[in-house]
Amino acid sequence: MPQSRTPTAPTSATPTPGRSRVTANVVRGCLGNLVEWYDWFAYATFSIYFASVFFPEGDRTAQLLSTAVVFAVGFFMRPLGGWLLGAYADRFGRRRALTLSVTLMSAGSLTIALAPGHDVIGLWAPALLVLARLAQGLSVGGEFGSSASYLSEVAPEGQRGFWSSFQYVSIVMGQLAALLVAIVLQHLLSEDQLQSWGWRVPFVIGAAAGLVVMYLRRSMEESEHFEKEQARTAAQGNGAGSGSGVRERKGLVALFAEYPRQLLAVFGLAIGGTVAFYTYTTYLQKYLVNTAGIPKSTVTLIGFAALFVYMLMQPTVGALSDRVGRRPVMFAFSGGCMLLTVPLMTLLGRTSSPWIAFLLMTVALTFVTGYSALAAIIKAEMFPTKVRALGVGLPHALVTATFGGLTEPIALALKGGGRENLFFWYVTGCVGLTFLATLLVREPSRTSHLDGGTEAPGASPQPSRTTAPLA
Repeated sequence: MPQSRTPTAPTSATPTPGRSRVTANVVRGCLGNLVEWYDWFAYATFSIYFASVFFPEGDRTAQLLSTAVVFAVGFFMRPLGGWLLGAYADRFGRRRALTLSVTLMSAGSLTIALAPGHDVIGLWAPALLVLARLAQGLSVGGEFGSSASYLSEVAPEGQRGFWSSFQYVSIVMGQLAALLVAIVLQHLLSEDQLQSWGWRVPFVIGAAAGLVVMYLRRSMEESEHFEKEQARTAAQGNGAGSGSGVRERKGLVALFAEYPRQLLAVFGLAIGGTVAFYTYTTYLQKYLVNTAGIPKSTVTLIGFAALFVYMLMQPTVGALSDRVGRRPVMFAFSGGCMLLTVPLMTLLGRTSSPWIAFLLMTVALTFVTGYSALAAIIKAEMFPTKVRALGVGLPHALVTATFGGLTEPIALALKGGGRENLFFWYVTGCVGLTFLATLLVREPSRTSHLDGGTEAPGASPQPSRTTAPLA
């Protein structure tokens, strides 16, 4: 008998939390996410000003390339963060992992804020910058999987796409906060003041905000899915399990032995989405300054307005995926970006009109929303509770390290070599891999590992309205 798309009635095994409780949990989870991504994007936003402080030699493009390489260094710590903090979240809880990650991010911001320039301590200046980015990369690497797991686990059945989309709402809010600070400082300070000391202000703000969020996260409500998983594990340890005598695999061993196809799918889904996201949010602002020749202050306003619209689209697209499924939305992202990246980037590089630049950036981000609104839930649904944070965080972090972190360096290097147009085709190719990976996602199906999170691979799942993990 075919399954209905009507949500199943709540049972004691699958409780439906009240909307106010869900909202409170999501807000508390997103506040820390916001601060972490504010700190992360503050580096990208203000690198235009402090590039000459840490790397005084060379022309403008060479200085930006140096700061972009350091930005990439932070990305290469993300797999380690995805592994360590993901395993920590699966063993000790989402709340404790999220608190630890925001502490690391704040420490990195404080280091950047206080680091002397190259003219004072020489090569120790870029060394301190690298050290701070290592701490921040470790933090963000662990944040994504823990945050995606927490938001998807506290959301009610049939609305997980909507509520988990707030992960990228908080990410974009962090970026908007960094841009807002940039706009204020650009109006209050002169260009010389920004380059000499004004660029330090946003990192001081980030460090202070991190301390506040660190305190708030300690009072977060733990995920019921994680608590049930802990109770199940404890029961097995006390002899109340199946009595098979077979030790249950967890961590990396379970992840690679039991969920290889899910890992492959997460890799593929993340590649195009990550490259497109960093192209149209982080790098595009440098592109408009360095290639289109639009003034920095104007580019900041363009980016702020386009990102604000982009942020508002996340919940709508997330809710749409709850109704039509994850695959159609992901296909819209990958197919649209494959067709439009080259013409959009070409037009953006040739325009001198701020309004046209804003319109084109918004069009690009509209398609990127098809990935970002689903980035947490489509991956979280593939894994049970015991390895969810690790299963989501580790492959995502590996992709951002190898593809996301190299987005700006590749773009700037190709520009320096006079072949900037090749970067547009590189982005298109990466999005094509996401299109292929979407074919691996099985729909329509009404099963989900989120209803209890205790299923063994191959076990019969409970009916649900959400999209399916890969079997």
